[in-house]
Amino acid sequence: MGSQTPMVDIMVVFDFDKTIVDCDTDNWVIDNLGFTEMFEKLLPTMPWNPLMDLMMKTMHEKGVTKDDIVEVLNRTPMHDRIIPAIKSAYDAGCDLRILSDANRFFIETILDHHGIKNYFTEIHTNPGYVDENGRVRIFPHHDFTTAPHNCDNILCPPNMCKGVVMEKLLANEGDNTFIYLGDGNGDHCPSLKLREGDCCMPRKNYPLWGVISSNPKLINAKIHGWSDGGDLERVLLSLIHDLLSNKQEKKGGHQSLAKVDFKLKNNVPRPSREVLPPALSVSQ
Repeated sequence: MGSQTPMVDIMVVFDFDKTIVDCDTDNWVIDNLGFTEMFEKLLPTMPWNPLMDLMMKTMHEKGVTKDDIVEVLNRTPMHDRIIPAIKSAYDAGCDLRILSDANRFFIETILDHHGIKNYFTEIHTNPGYVDENGRVRIFPHHDFTTAPHNCDNILCPPNMCKGVVMEKLLANEGDNTFIYLGDGNGDHCPSLKLREGDCCMPRKNYPLWGVISSNPKLINAKIHGWSDGGDLERVLLSLIHDLLSNKQEKKGGHQSLAKVDFKLKNNVPRPSREVLPPALSVSQ
């Protein structure tokens, strides 16, 4: 890991599937291990998380090992600028979190493979682990059979309301400026919790972008879209730079910004280190 600049009161919260990695990790594992037909047949009959746990049980019974699953996870597609973006944000002093409807075992396996797990302070996701029999277990973040999250946003799946988690983060870490990156319908609820001064980074032409486009005024945060990992890096690091500049101006000094500015400028591939345009209306 690089040496981190002292914390700068910026929290960057990443979704995982189709944000840090370029696929849905559940589907990636199911498809690569040859269980797509069974999964699609059962999907209309039961909720997603219990189905994933059942699929892990079926795989285990058919001789698929934990190592087989890890090997597939280690091949999960990821844009080559995602890791530099994460490292640059960390080196700049940002507090990095993950808020994902994937599962802990899949996420931590992938992060470990790329050597970046320790860049994240916290991972909020569905529980996932390997039991004493070597079988992968997957459970819902909210036990919707006994303690539903009671969110009225119809886009939140029953197993996880990311908005509930975001509210807790804001309550505990509200002195930070938040940057939230996501792509899916489930990322709408946490985006609604963001405040003026925070930043929302929806992936262009993915479900979150479409939902926000239908009524962008519901989002209090500034909206900055991105299309791929290179674009994510450019937009994210430009936002961090601008936020740090504004914070230093308010404090009346620039000395502590110099080291961070150097890191950001030298980690963004040229010619992408351009001035970030103002936040755009996503309907454009």
